[in-house]
Amino acid sequence: MTDTVTTTTDTRGVTTITLNRAKKHNAFDDQMVARLTMTLKKIMANSKTRVLILAAEGTTFSAGADLDWMKRVGTSRYEDNLRDAEALADMLKTMNEMPLPTIAKVQGPAFGGALGLISCCDISIATTNALFAFSEVKIGLIPATISPYIIEAIGAHKARHYFMTGETFDARQAAQLGLINKVVEETQLNDATAQLIATLLKNSPAAMCAAKQLAQDVGRNPMSDALIKDTCRRIADVRLSQEGQEGLSAFLEKRKPSWQRE
Repeated sequence: MTDTVTTTTDTRGVTTITLNRAKKHNAFDDQMVARLTMTLKKIMANSKTRVLILAAEGTTFSAGADLDWMKRVGTSRYEDNLRDAEALADMLKTMNEMPLPTIAKVQGPAFGGALGLISCCDISIATTNALFAFSEVKIGLIPATISPYIIEAIGAHKARHYFMTGETFDARQAAQLGLINKVVEETQLNDATAQLIATLLKNSPAAMCAAKQLAQDVGRNPMSDALIKDTCRRIADVRLSQEGQEGLSAFLEKRKPSWQRE
């Protein structure tokens, strides 16, 4: 039986998770959700991984939730429905809280829950032929578990529009909304991803993790004296950290820091 989620890690510490259910347009069911969650948690515990790529096989990034799964869950008890929703929410939360840079490499259409996965990644690159839609309302559902991440990415007012209409929009519109960071031609996707990876690998792994946490924490809190004090504490901590000291020394000595390979 083909593994629905495959993982590879290269010598640089770049790990690629690939949705591998192309015949089903990489739609995810309960087993795929569990598999992806387990994979993410294993990577989180692996200090060798420096950058995580989320990719997909075939011409579709992901059609979202598998309709057979939805049909089965729809006839189950409330408790079973709630359990399935909590499992999906755990997968999204795990992706969102990965303590390393994450990149969604979107090579084709992404619908429904797949947009949640994309919005949980730090950076997303999509091809010009990619299409997007919050299609849940078309079948009487709502994009509930993905909504916190989508609204954080595009804002509540725009979310109201696309959540209610369920209309399809292209990659350039997705970029304007803030859902996608960069749009490239299909032939440029691999090169654009490689360039971004190379840029990230030049940076301090610990600093990138701290910078990611900084953006998340500051974004969730209003301006206050406590917030300003917290940001001062963070920079003081980082300056005195091992990688902070190494980075400053390397800059002054005009050499590459230890985390950069020749």
